[in-house]
Amino acid sequence: MSKKNPLPNNSTLNFGIIGNCKSAALINEDSTIEWCCLPQFDSPSVFGKIIDSNIGGHFKILCDDSYKITQTYVNNTSILCTLFENEEHAFEVLDFMPRYLKDNSMYHAPPQLSRVLRQKKGNPRCRIVYKPRLEYALGETKSYVKKNFIVSIVDDKDYDSLFLYSDLNHQSILEGSEIEITKSHFLTVSYNEKLTVPTLENTLLEYQKTKVYWLNWCSKTPSFSNYNSAILRSAMTLKLLTFEKTGAVLAAATTSLPETIGEVRNWDYRFCWIRDASMVIKVIAKLGHVQIVKNFINYIIDLVPDKNEKLQIMYGISGEKILTEKTLDHLDGYEGSKPVRVGNAAYTQKQNDIYGILMDVIHYQIERFSEQNDEYEKLWTIVKSTVWVVENNWRHPDKGIWEFRHEDRHFTFSKLLCWVAVDRAIKISQLIEVDKSVQKWEVLRDEIYEDIMTNAWSEKMQAFTQSYQSDHLDASVLLMEYYDFIDAKDPKYIKTVNAIEKELMHQGLLFRYKNEDDFGLPSSSFTVCTFWFINSLYKIGETEKSQKLFDELLSYGNHLGLFSEDIDFSTKRLLGNFPQAYSHLALIDTAMNFN
Repeated sequence: MSKKNPLPNNSTLNFGIIGNCKSAALINEDSTIEWCCLPQFDSPSVFGKIIDSNIGGHFKILCDDSYKITQTYVNNTSILCTLFENEEHAFEVLDFMPRYLKDNSMYHAPPQLSRVLRQKKGNPRCRIVYKPRLEYALGETKSYVKKNFIVSIVDDKDYDSLFLYSDLNHQSILEGSEIEITKSHFLTVSYNEKLTVPTLENTLLEYQKTKVYWLNWCSKTPSFSNYNSAILRSAMTLKLLTFEKTGAVLAAATTSLPETIGEVRNWDYRFCWIRDASMVIKVIAKLGHVQIVKNFINYIIDLVPDKNEKLQIMYGISGEKILTEKTLDHLDGYEGSKPVRVGNAAYTQKQNDIYGILMDVIHYQIERFSEQNDEYEKLWTIVKSTVWVVENNWRHPDKGIWEFRHEDRHFTFSKLLCWVAVDRAIKISQLIEVDKSVQKWEVLRDEIYEDIMTNAWSEKMQAFTQSYQSDHLDASVLLMEYYDFIDAKDPKYIKTVNAIEKELMHQGLLFRYKNEDDFGLPSSSFTVCTFWFINSLYKIGETEKSQKLFDELLSYGNHLGLFSEDIDFSTKRLLGNFPQAYSHLALIDTAMNFN
């Protein structure tokens, strides 16, 4: 069964994402650039309307109400096309961030974005609303017309500047005067002053080269009989969330988009969580994109230079280990949801699950790409060190996958992933024929297995529970089958899936858990959990039911098929940081069941 494109819903996160693996921009369905950080993902915003509609800054193409606006991606690319059309006039806005291969086999991906206005019929008229607000709108950004560009400058606590090049009249742009579109025009925002002044001709050339890049990238992705467009769009979204310079994978492109409107669950996700990134890499590897896998493995190798150095749960995209969290109190937040945070205090947390997920992706790489063995010695050192850490820490409580900030517990998922770490280490040693540690590791693996089976099962709930000696259910235990800890046909797993459906399913979506955390009871659905549940239903043989739920869940994506971190139970509105890598990797994994 093929999946039709889902209809737009009442989501207010109706944004498209463009990017070039250095940075990204979010563009509203009405053409407004509401989020962009330059020169890279984790830099301060230059457009930040999404986190403060008054002072955040934006860049919009504005027409009168007679124009109907539709937005799509150029087929098999991450170039966004916004069409303005009424009965007599029409034009389109093509938005892209340049990315293409240069002659020296390096990628050209400058810190800039380009907008091409292309006349389609008649003589359409519009206004350019250009209001950059640099450095998260701290201080006053002033814009000036110069000979070849408009320069915007902030000189408060920090200095920063931004350049706009265009073949339209610069003064008319700044004043927001009405302009007539009788031919193609360009607007290029650049973090750096260009040594060669952009023209329409070379902007269109960059557009074509970027289009070819994405067409080539998509051609390397397998085609699927069912849900192919959803898989491909999700794959491109995951690609857009990779930071080419280091191989890091971002959790999302934004900060502080709330899990629930008006609450304080607002976090900065422009970092690389080892757990999320490793799961993304495994899915991308299934689609054949080997270089992304190698880049991420190199990122990990560079992070762990000392044999006794423990992994953090997350790092900066350039490998930063200190991610101090602070709030930007001058910003109102998304729809008034304060605080706006930059940095993330979770980097100090202990989460024992990261070792298993990392080992799983290392095992997958070695198993799938056995001929690429140039890094085996370094990887083997990480494997041995990781098992040592697990052996000395698996019995200890931690913060868990959901990052409970004020309490350590014996979380089932953390114990499960400690088992995975040792299990995959054994399999890796067998693959590379270094088996002197295997016997000792097998004893450790069996010990963790017995501990989980004894302490995580609740007779009362007839399910594996969130933590030891607890009656709280948790969607993360659905992954016990995914990581080969338990067979899908095992009665205890089937009972767990059924219990989770009964307890955590609500209005077609899943709670992560229903016990109170540091901020009270969760009131929105964590998108990845519903994908996990659908996948589990499929695995236990409920294929028709799982596909029906999958089709329903896909319909909750925005007008471009993109997903955020959370979905409101009643309205099905998208919430949380956007687009979310976790959600899109789970979409791909689940969709592949139906092919």
